[in-house]
Amino acid sequence: MLTAAPDLDLVTAFLEELSAELETSLDPTAPNPYLNMSLHLLRCHLEGRTVTASTMVAAASVPYATATRKLADMQKAGLIEQRPRSRTGKSFSLHPSEEMLSNWSQLADRIRRQGQRTFGTADRAPATSDYYFGGSYMVGKGLIAPPQVLQRPLKLSGGLRILVHGDPTFMVMDALKRQFEQMVGAQINQRAFSIDRLREEGLRNAARPTSRYDLIAVDLPWVGEFVEKGVLTPLEDVMDIERLDPGDFHTAGWRGTHWAGHPYGVPSQTTPELMFYRRDLFAEAGLAPPTTSDAVLTAARALHKPRQGRFGIAWNAARGTALGHTFMMTCADFGQPIVRMPEIAGGYDADVLADGDLELTIDTPLALEACEYMLELLDYSPPDILSMSWYERIRPYASGKVAMAYGYTLLAPYFELDPSSPAHGSTGYLPHPPGPKGNPVAPVGGYMLGIPANLAKERIPEAVEALIAFTSPEAQKVYIQNGSRTAPRYSVGADPEVRRLSPIFAAVDEMSWRDELQFWPRPPIPQIPDIIQICGEEFHDMLRGVNSPRTALSRAQSRAEDALLRQIT
Repeated sequence: MLTAAPDLDLVTAFLEELSAELETSLDPTAPNPYLNMSLHLLRCHLEGRTVTASTMVAAASVPYATATRKLADMQKAGLIEQRPRSRTGKSFSLHPSEEMLSNWSQLADRIRRQGQRTFGTADRAPATSDYYFGGSYMVGKGLIAPPQVLQRPLKLSGGLRILVHGDPTFMVMDALKRQFEQMVGAQINQRAFSIDRLREEGLRNAARPTSRYDLIAVDLPWVGEFVEKGVLTPLEDVMDIERLDPGDFHTAGWRGTHWAGHPYGVPSQTTPELMFYRRDLFAEAGLAPPTTSDAVLTAARALHKPRQGRFGIAWNAARGTALGHTFMMTCADFGQPIVRMPEIAGGYDADVLADGDLELTIDTPLALEACEYMLELLDYSPPDILSMSWYERIRPYASGKVAMAYGYTLLAPYFELDPSSPAHGSTGYLPHPPGPKGNPVAPVGGYMLGIPANLAKERIPEAVEALIAFTSPEAQKVYIQNGSRTAPRYSVGADPEVRRLSPIFAAVDEMSWRDELQFWPRPPIPQIPDIIQICGEEFHDMLRGVNSPRTALSRAQSRAEDALLRQIT
């Protein structure tokens, strides 16, 4: 079932049962055809089932002629939309209009609150006076309705083809494939790859005469490379950017989709890497939340109990891509970007990177401090830390084997959705604790969806509509309500139903307000994949004791400078 809105889903089911109870328990009574047909339409919409005029008439529980008139009344009032089911256009499916979904979502919220006042409940949204950009983003306001079907179904030969990363958010789309197919009116074919294979397939696809995909997922650090290699279509060339409501996206996430001032994709995930820590263990040990790098080491030392099967901290230390990312973000924690950029409020201005004339700043005193910090972390890490990457670091945290972990928000479902996890309900979220000369920063990760530059021209308009639909607030809310923990849009993070699902959304929003969400720690220059790999190799040797920190920094700087000189083709 498409759990697009818990309140609407629950209230619809409640009203269906209440209506049936009233009709069978009271005498005399009469059915309400408007209510019965509305509930039937909403239920089928949430469950992804097709509705026709005949099924609506049957659900009305009144004579055929009466039901037909009432159905016509609802259509005339703009509550129901119809969409052709065949090429001839002679048969139609019925769907709730945007107005109907909005009205019923608001009604569902009022019914839930009335139930709380009347019968009492502990499920109360936290009060807050914080808001930004006006009332639509006030916590407790701006309830987002379920996704609406496209009024005109996509017409794509072979269906909609999407290349994605195999993570929880994109897997939600795959798990709800039938419901999303109903939304866009076309078959969806989705291919998912690991991060390195995703990049390889994206580049291979660009070399083909015609793209095999209508939309592709792009890791934010790849933007410069993919643009310079002609992989992506500038969105301004194929659509009106205002249709995306750019101001609704977290600033860092939206800026991260740009190169040379132009957007090449739309944030599908905005997933900062945070510090996850066990609030219960910290409280038992009398420790304050770890808000500095020194505090992290102090807490890791205190909570490291290897004989009891518990370790202080887990992080990305596997050779290659994983550790390369860790090095860059740890440098950022200590106040050092790996490429020279002008300082601005909140950190550094990565928007200038497309201008060229890049200067690497890997071998620096602050980077040396970052290396020494990573070496100290080793003392309080699990014995297999040097093979831990994205998922491996979160699994031991979720199982209670480590007290802290650096992790992306998209991995939080591993413990937030598992009531048996010791970390369930007892995890605190912080930006990266900074070094002595750094500031708190939550390095923005995640993916954007873009349109391949070699997509057949006749498919581009449909790809644009799919892009808008899959990155809309309504779709983003569905991802979250089915397990995702990424919210690229302010409006989604402020939705009261979303807020009730996890404290992570409020935490990330607060970091965004404080300008801690930043994408400069992983600068999206065209050579960044090679530089990440180089750093992941050199600093893995350092962690293994093969080279000293100074040697590792010198070698990484030299190799990265060579990579910078190689022409992008």
